[in-house]
Amino acid sequence: MALNDFFAGEIAMELLKQLIAVSRKSCLCKSSADSLRSRIEELLPIIQEIRYSGIELPAFRQSQLDRFSEVLRDGLKLARKVLASSRWNVYKNLQLARKMEKLEKQVERFISGPMQAHLLADVHDMRFETVERFDRLEHRLSSMKIGAGGWVDEAVKRMEVEEEASVGILGGFGLDLAKNKVRKMVIGRDDLSVVGIWGIGGSGKTTLANEICKDNQVRSYFNNKILFLTVSQSPDLEQLRAKIWGFITGNETMGYSGNSFVPPGRLLQSESGTGPRTLVVLDDVWSLSVLEQLIFKLPTYKTLVVSRFKFPTSVINEVYKVEMLRDDESMSLFCHSAFGQKTIPPAANETLIKQIVSECQGLPLALKVIGASLRDQPEMYWVSAMKRLTRGEPICESHENKLFERMAISVDYLNKKVKECFLDLGSFPEDKKIPLDVLINMWVEIRSIDEEDAFAILVELSDKNLLTLVKDARSGDAYSSYYEIYVTQHDVLRDLALHLSNRADVNERKRLLMPRRDTELPRDWGRKTDRPFNAQIVSVHTGEMREMDWYRMEFPKAEVLILNFASSDYFLPPFIDDMPKLRALIVINYGTTEATLLNFSVFTNLANLRSLWLEKVLVPELSNATAPLRNLRKLSTVLCKVNNSFNPSVVDLLQIFPRLTELVIDHCDDLVRLPASICKVNSLQSLSITNCHRLSDLPADFGSLKQLQILRLYACPELKVLPPSIGELVELKYLDISQCVNLRSLPREIGRLASLEKIDMRECSQIVNLPAPAVLSNLKSLHRVICEDEVSGHWKNVKKAMPGLHVQVVEKWYSLDWLDD
Repeated sequence: MALNDFFAGEIAMELLKQLIAVSRKSCLCKSSADSLRSRIEELLPIIQEIRYSGIELPAFRQSQLDRFSEVLRDGLKLARKVLASSRWNVYKNLQLARKMEKLEKQVERFISGPMQAHLLADVHDMRFETVERFDRLEHRLSSMKIGAGGWVDEAVKRMEVEEEASVGILGGFGLDLAKNKVRKMVIGRDDLSVVGIWGIGGSGKTTLANEICKDNQVRSYFNNKILFLTVSQSPDLEQLRAKIWGFITGNETMGYSGNSFVPPGRLLQSESGTGPRTLVVLDDVWSLSVLEQLIFKLPTYKTLVVSRFKFPTSVINEVYKVEMLRDDESMSLFCHSAFGQKTIPPAANETLIKQIVSECQGLPLALKVIGASLRDQPEMYWVSAMKRLTRGEPICESHENKLFERMAISVDYLNKKVKECFLDLGSFPEDKKIPLDVLINMWVEIRSIDEEDAFAILVELSDKNLLTLVKDARSGDAYSSYYEIYVTQHDVLRDLALHLSNRADVNERKRLLMPRRDTELPRDWGRKTDRPFNAQIVSVHTGEMREMDWYRMEFPKAEVLILNFASSDYFLPPFIDDMPKLRALIVINYGTTEATLLNFSVFTNLANLRSLWLEKVLVPELSNATAPLRNLRKLSTVLCKVNNSFNPSVVDLLQIFPRLTELVIDHCDDLVRLPASICKVNSLQSLSITNCHRLSDLPADFGSLKQLQILRLYACPELKVLPPSIGELVELKYLDISQCVNLRSLPREIGRLASLEKIDMRECSQIVNLPAPAVLSNLKSLHRVICEDEVSGHWKNVKKAMPGLHVQVVEKWYSLDWLDD
């Protein structure tokens, strides 16, 4: 279709509508959007008049029309990208704002130059549909101390290779046959609007669903309009429904606004549809009532449901049952986990191996986990494992108990400390990404290990397939950040951790855990409040909690409290007063808006608290609500509102946090400036201010932080200068100013940082001039600089005087891989 058939009043009208929405949503793009809107409004009457004139344009004028049509088509694409972009992705939004400015200039040139509006003729109507979608728009960032080396990244890469290899092993006849059957249900049967994959836990249902989503035929059929959502046992139905409806309607920001109309589930529409085909995959569905609220019966729309439960045919039209692996497939997968190859090694005990594989009964998860647990172990170890497997048949014949008893041997053989760390993973909600920062801090505080040992335990658990380490697009190395790596765990493995943790009486358990989100605390907790609970870790997962919703409980041994919730108001548990040994407090709100914390006065009694993690909450004014936390070493605020708490004119950080060594402020969009009192916290060794797009300056006395070793100012676009006093940070080893897109220069005083080892200044597009090479050559400890090509030449001149300096030139990068919580 020629572009003269494409361009019409409707595309201009559609672009106008999108620009109005952009002006309301994006402050960065508002000016350009308003200007473009004005120009389009001027053009509309002329477009409509000439549209019906019937005049055919000469070829050269038609080429001008085609060029203008292309510009407006790109403009519509760009406007929809702006509307789909999350407000948290600061760098992406700035990139889009620059593109919007460029578009404004292009339109202006066309209108005022050779492309005059009277040339528009013989144009016809066409609706434009964008194909670019952002399916994952949420992200959680945190920071990491010195010490995490490349070996952690290697473990992550190894996990990715292992997963790919496992899928490859299963990619024989069994998986191909399953894919073919599911593919036929998904794209071969227009009469099926809801189809399913059914199988027991650990059977590979999610693996199969992921393979379907990656299948070229499926992706082509749905034109890449595929949305994958994990539902789990504790779903946020309102948010899930909004995401699905936003995906169907093309308004994908709806799932994050919390105030858009979503029609009732199972909405019926009789008339045939002509819209784009869409596929929504609902993974890990546990409840029929939940499923019914997530199904929208609309033309050209299909739902694929993945569950360990079989739902009635009145809801799911057709189901594929996942079969267990055949003997040869089981042997290949087990050998890959145990030996790193697909067959039994010549020197191995073939009979013993076959007995162990037989006990796994074709279950992929059991084959992977048990195989990995036996890797590199002596033969007698294998014999013992085989005997325990054969004795592991429980009296109850349920699949869950059978599976737990078999897989428990892979945990029982772990080192005691490693086993305790595995069991700790049951403290976190199902199907959620666990920030490494939280895990490392917790283990350092309660397991009497240092950070390096905590990382080693993570690597060991990942090597044994007991968790999955996942990294972001940037590769990790020394001084890298936790935003690159997080932990996920198969729900069956989490259930195993809960199963093993809950064997003891409620009052005697080392971990007092809620297995899933509920509206109230477990009743058996309330029945046992007459005596103390001896738990070292307490994890609560609820919705909104009021003062009367809490039991009065005593926790004389509790060292970690994890509060997971989803609400706009949350009353902190009064029993915090009865946790005299509390060392780590983790407060995470999974709701759509920041929550107000009530009863913040409980912090006055936390004399032993060393680590505090606050996520998506309104942090109260610290000077009024908090007595000195004299032993607090690390404070992390993520996705929080902190302006009141960090009010420079009121707060005295030294008085409140006299021993603070690490401060993380991440994605706090109301932070404008730091209080000057931060410069008095002489104990501070690591400061990470990341993705705070309103931060405009640093205190003049910033150089007073004499112990500071790590400074991250990642993705702070309003920051334009670094204070000259930064040259007084004599212990500074790592400086990250990447994606500070308006930072215009590095101060000359930076040459005084004798301890500086690494600078990350990628995507700092405004920095084109650096201090003289003679100044920078004083950085005797500097061995690595990461930068853009535009400034690499200057650093290479410095390298002539510093042979040990490595200048790494990187391509522009930004992440669209947001954490889907």
